[in-house]
Amino acid sequence: MSRPELQAPPEIYYGDTEAKKYTQNTRNQQIQRDMTYRALELLNLPPDQPAFLLDIGCGSGLSGEILDEEGYLWAGVDIAPSMLEVALEREVEGDLFLHDIGQGFGFRPGSFDGAISISVLQWLLNAETSHPTSSPPHRLHRFFTTLHSAMRNPSRVILQFYPSSDDQIQLITSIAQKAGFGGGIVVDYPNSKKAKKVFLCLLVGGGGSQQQVPQGLQGDEEHDSKAVFEKRRERMKSKHGKRKSVKDRDWILKKKELYRKRGKEDVPNDSKYTGRKRKTQF
Repeated sequence: MSRPELQAPPEIYYGDTEAKKYTQNTRNQQIQRDMTYRALELLNLPPDQPAFLLDIGCGSGLSGEILDEEGYLWAGVDIAPSMLEVALEREVEGDLFLHDIGQGFGFRPGSFDGAISISVLQWLLNAETSHPTSSPPHRLHRFFTTLHSAMRNPSRVILQFYPSSDDQIQLITSIAQKAGFGGGIVVDYPNSKKAKKVFLCLLVGGGGSQQQVPQGLQGDEEHDSKAVFEKRRERMKSKHGKRKSVKDRDWILKKKELYRKRGKEDVPNDSKYTGRKRKTQF
């Protein structure tokens, strides 16, 4: 069986050189950006409102860059130190945590307004050791129960992954439902072997439209992946409108206030200099 695009060996095996090569690969960047924009579409966040998102398996921050561009605050978790080192070198805006998601999360309840993950969930199906608590069902249980606790009510979680069988999909969705999530599977381009993408769309609380699982994209994906990406990005912009610049003073004040509400320490005090535009030096 051929390996799906973007599916790489578990990131714990990445060395510094491999992490940088993976991040600098233009095809990886394109695919990651395209799927991140699709995940944000499915997340369906209210326009022009600040939101604090969790990027699960954030790696070197390729998805985080999209979240930055869209004006969201975010925190990222990843198991690979080398990937997080690259993210730090690239000066991404999110808070980064070195963590094995199969051990569950330690965030306070209701911390996040939404969560996304690109090409990560399938690795929880690997047993780390022969100990019963390292089995895929145990790891999935810890992952979903603590993730559910960390999400605000109402909210959504969008997890793109590569299942190898229907049994894997059934195992994952059943454990997610037992943890308290609603929702289900969204499949884009189900009739295309190359373009088919599987998303687990999980719903937390809420009612009405919040509880409606989105529809997958149909037909055959266009051959020009760049055109597909641009079309998806424009669709998001037309739906949500242009978000405020991250350099805007009001955005900075909202960001700092949200950090204070989330319990983040050492948030700088507001002053007349907050968001000040510096004069160009000659």
